Amino acid sequence: MDLEARSLQPNVKAVLLAKLREYKSDLNNLKSEHKRLASANSNQAARDDLLESGMADAMSVSANQRGQLMMSTERLNESSDRIKESRRTILETEELGVSILQDLHQQRQSLLHANDTNKLHGVDDNISKSKKILTNMSRRMSRNKWIISSIIVVAIALILYFKLSK
Repeated sequence: MDLEARSLQPNVKAVLLAKLREYKSDLNNLKSEHKRLASANSNQAARDDLLESGMADAMSVSANQRGQLMMSTERLNESSDRIKESRRTILETEELGVSILQDLHQQRQSLLHANDTNKLHGVDDNISKSKKILTNMSRRMSRNKWIISSIIVVAIALILYFKLSK
């Protein structure tokens, strides 16, 4: 019981160790009184009375100890259940962590692969070329509009000139 009391929480441990010391002291007192009475061999009736009262005390002490032992056993069972639940939670957390690490590893590999293939640089070059082509096309389109507009204006002017000159 001494070892079991020492393994409990500090606030409970102090109380139980104090009671344990008290019980040990009572036991030592009873042993010394028993030795004294047994060695005296003076009065058998006194001895019987003493034994009966000692047995009643021992029974009450034993009942108290049983109660404390049952409470300690119950606390131990509750602690075991909490430890099992904690282990289950730890395992679930560990599985979740492993899953997250695997996902991160896959994402890292994807990023490294994209960087290694220089696809991004090729895309950037293609975008630059496309931009230049579109700019040139826009300029040509504007130039063609001006040319067509000029031709239409000149044609209208010529038509008006020949119509008015007649």
